[in-house]
Amino acid sequence: MTASKSSRARNARIAAQSSTARNAAGGGTAVKNGSGARNGSAARNGSASGRADRNGSRDAATRTAPPTRTAAAARARGARTPVVPDDETSRGPAPWLQVSTFVLALAGLGVSIYLTIAHFTESALAGCSESGLVNCTKVTTSPQSYVFGIPVAVLGLAFYVFAVAAMSPWAWRARRREVHLLRLASVVVAIGFVLYLIYAELFIIGSICLYCTSVHAITFVLFVLTAFAAAAWGLKPGAAWKLRLGRQPAPAESV
Repeated sequence: MTASKSSRARNARIAAQSSTARNAAGGGTAVKNGSGARNGSAARNGSASGRADRNGSRDAATRTAPPTRTAAAARARGARTPVVPDDETSRGPAPWLQVSTFVLALAGLGVSIYLTIAHFTESALAGCSESGLVNCTKVTTSPQSYVFGIPVAVLGLAFYVFAVAAMSPWAWRARRREVHLLRLASVVVAIGFVLYLIYAELFIIGSICLYCTSVHAITFVLFVLTAFAAAAWGLKPGAAWKLRLGRQPAPAESV
């Protein structure tokens, strides 16, 4: 009986030790499994963080990257692209100025033709007084009515033949700069000649001619309008001699 009790006690101790060992083994496996799970999660989190950091660095580099030479050159070319207004390239100066100068030139040509005919036929000018301050015959037959042996009426006729062509709308729209230079030079010479004739009439001859005065007035107005056109539209308005530079939107920058 004593031996049986001892055997049962020994068996109980062995069973208890076996149970403790199994529990310990199970707990260690769980611990090990938990550590693995935690390590796996940490690894995955670290990989995601690394990818996020790399993406952020690449985006920052993209935002802060300087524009390429091609984009900078394209933007510079766009900034200097000339914008040509239609009213200065296709029509020249204002239409009213073209029409006004053309009509004045035609009027001056008509008066010059009449003065030339009267000079060579030695006929009296219609509606002009023959005495006092206004004396057309005295003016047209004076020595001052010739310049270098050429009648002043013929010189006026030659000028207005050229003026009709130079003041026409087609000439105002011409694309050759020489046309506009000749027009301006002709009226400058003409106004200088007119000033001389006015001086001769008032201080040398002592009389004036109404027809001559009308030609002088027309020449003066043509001079003013031509000088104004040259100052406002340039010497080559028909070919857009004056360009206004505008800024064009820059093209998209390439990375």
